[in-house]
Amino acid sequence: MTDKSATASVDIVGIGASAGGLEALEAFISHMPADCGLAFVIVQHLSPTEKTNLSELLQRVTSLSVHEARQEELIQPNCVYVIPPNTEIRVVKDRLHLARPTEPRGLRLPIDVLFSSLASARGRKAIGVVLSGMGSDGTLGLQAIRAVGGLTVVQAPASAQFDSMPKSAIAVGCDDIVDTANALPERILDYVGKLKKAVAIDPEPTESRSSEEAFQSIVELLQQQTRHDFSQYRSSTLNRRIARRLAIHGLSELSEYASLLAANPQEVDLLFNEVLIGVTDFFRDPKVWKYLTDTAIPDLLGSKDEGSELRVWCVGCSTGEEAYSLAMIMVEAMERQSHDFKLQVFATDINSDAIARARRGEYPLTIESRLGEKRLARFFSKHDDHYRVKQSIRDQMLFAQHDVILDPPFTKLDLIACRNLLIYFDPKLQRRLLPLFHYSLCPGGLLLLGSSESVGRLGHLFTPLQSKLRLFRRQDRAASQRPEFLLNSYPPLSGKAKEPKVKKPETSSSGDGSQSLQAAADRVLLQVYAPAAVVLNRDADIVYISGRTGKYLEPAAGKANWNIHAMARDGLRAPLAQAIKKAATETASVNLHGIEVRTNGSSQRVDVTVRALHEPASLRGLTMVVFRDAPDLPAASGKGKGKESRARQAEAQRHQDEIQALREESQRHREEAEAAQEELQSTNEELQSTNEELTTSKEELQSMNEELQTINSELQTRLDDLMLAQSDMQNILNSVEIAILFLDRDLNVRRYTERASKIVNLRESDVGRPLSDLTTTLQYPDLQRDATETLRSLKPTDKQIQSSDERWFSVRIMPYRRLDDVIDGVVITLVDITDTKEIEESLRNPDKKH
Repeated sequence: MTDKSATASVDIVGIGASAGGLEALEAFISHMPADCGLAFVIVQHLSPTEKTNLSELLQRVTSLSVHEARQEELIQPNCVYVIPPNTEIRVVKDRLHLARPTEPRGLRLPIDVLFSSLASARGRKAIGVVLSGMGSDGTLGLQAIRAVGGLTVVQAPASAQFDSMPKSAIAVGCDDIVDTANALPERILDYVGKLKKAVAIDPEPTESRSSEEAFQSIVELLQQQTRHDFSQYRSSTLNRRIARRLAIHGLSELSEYASLLAANPQEVDLLFNEVLIGVTDFFRDPKVWKYLTDTAIPDLLGSKDEGSELRVWCVGCSTGEEAYSLAMIMVEAMERQSHDFKLQVFATDINSDAIARARRGEYPLTIESRLGEKRLARFFSKHDDHYRVKQSIRDQMLFAQHDVILDPPFTKLDLIACRNLLIYFDPKLQRRLLPLFHYSLCPGGLLLLGSSESVGRLGHLFTPLQSKLRLFRRQDRAASQRPEFLLNSYPPLSGKAKEPKVKKPETSSSGDGSQSLQAAADRVLLQVYAPAAVVLNRDADIVYISGRTGKYLEPAAGKANWNIHAMARDGLRAPLAQAIKKAATETASVNLHGIEVRTNGSSQRVDVTVRALHEPASLRGLTMVVFRDAPDLPAASGKGKGKESRARQAEAQRHQDEIQALREESQRHREEAEAAQEELQSTNEELQSTNEELTTSKEELQSMNEELQTINSELQTRLDDLMLAQSDMQNILNSVEIAILFLDRDLNVRRYTERASKIVNLRESDVGRPLSDLTTTLQYPDLQRDATETLRSLKPTDKQIQSSDERWFSVRIMPYRRLDDVIDGVVITLVDITDTKEIEESLRNPDKKH
């Protein structure tokens, strides 16, 4: 009986392959030692209707045990499990679970299914391998494995027969190891061995001084290059991530890795991204989202006045799925209650790459499994290989790179979602952040934590609404104390290592009072005396506001819209649009003078400056608009100037009327353009629908093409085996001293041995020729008749026939029976019995001399 504890500890390697994958699989499996101690689960894109012999083909090249996976089979080391056709395979605890695919043919991603289950079942011990194939199946699954600290392995695209799947995995950074298929086994075994032998790297007092110093050096390097301090992260988290990088590089000493980091800034970035791996998805943990949708959000909206602003902060948003999920349920709740609120969702993370992806709002087609058709149609537009969040939702999102530990928090919030971030921080840091969240929330605001997180001893700050769902309400009766998070100076690193040389924020208690005074004075000048200004993105959406802009901009009626063209007051909209367009093509500022803007029944004159920003790099691509109140025209004085003043006013009125007429004409053209735009939009939607149908057909054709490639590879292998067997048979027939002639059902020559050609006049061109057309040395005129009778009666015929050169042959005619028990001709064997005949003759006539 197998030791169950040993089985539970086995490392499982999930392998995904598609078109051209058979060759790569054979190369991989053939180089894996029989006593490797690993288990392998292979998923290949197979035809759902064709039987596969993949397990038999792989068994020929390895000593590992290879067979098709069976339902609820216990996973054993040194075994290879192959997916059966028309099946999805998952790893559930220590067993294999098989199920029928739920997606239609062409949209199935069985490799992602396996890898995702492997990540859940094995965590950081999971290993995913992507080999040759078309499409992108396996990429999302590798991301899930990488998120839990597992190993992601990819075949080098240059060595793959089809490189789409390897390139897709590499494009998203899931390429811990990239190599040829026959080199990957050794590298995987080296990684597993190094990881098992990894020394403890937690810098406790019991550890060596060198390990402690190396750990501190690594933390310092991270802070110096990335600005972020990980000294108060949980040591177990850092240990796992650093140990993983050591194993990938084949290192065993922490000091060696610290030296590698010091000499290689790129490795610092890789370790930084390793520590920041985020696990996120749309509507993860359905029970939480159902309670938010059905109860928590409606109650929150019910406590707000119509037209007020809803502010939400998603902390550690990673690539944005959770932030967009919050925005979607907020919009749905507002529509159900028929209330008009202004929604603003702040989504932050310290990973700039993740924030960039979140801003794009582009996600793979596999999100269909997480989002229903209604939400996909309502909030997403479908493209060739991805879905994109619609602009109506993206307009209400503000994504920013932000360190919740170092940077100032967002305030006056109605809801904070910080899920599965606190678990990576030590308790001291958690006790600093929870008061910060309390400070940031409005009275009655909600705090949503992850399934493994809690407020702990800070229950006086938050009241649980649903403890199991980790949803809390801000407790407004909390004691008024100076929260820990208000301390500006950051604590030094533990141990005796030097504190990283990072710039600390200035504090009012510092000895340098002049700098504090200057900073305070600058803030007052900016807030009180600086002109009102806004910063726009490429779509003219307002991303930053300075000063009071209410005299120039006002929110448009209806759904919240932060586009400046919608918010500009009457009289300002048209000239501002032209100025923004002009500024985009010029390096100098565009100035507008004396624009008359109507405000609440009156009017005022405004000067506007528009400038496209090119420096610094963080502002490149943005546009700044500055508003200043223009001085009123000086009133005319003196009796002698009365007529001149009236003439000047009349002239000004005439110009004003002309301007108004031009504006009305411009408005008319804009309305016509909008009508044309609506028609184009309608046409575009029809084309989009057609494109979606073509995309679906393309995916189905690609899936069938991959299946055909797989079948073709197996058939080619069978053909090679058949040719080898045919060669073996030909050599066997030619090596025996028996003449054999094979005839088909019409008694035409099918095959013959070399010895038979010396008795019956045969050559290669005679294959297919009737037996009756052949000449032979046998004195056997009834050969044709006997062969026909054998074929009819299925009874063998045996005769001894003499040849024209006085040799004797035993001629045996038998039915040719195929493996499927079908008679398909006759076989004629001719055995030379001349010597036997001579012996018989000598025995009959002992006196006769030869």
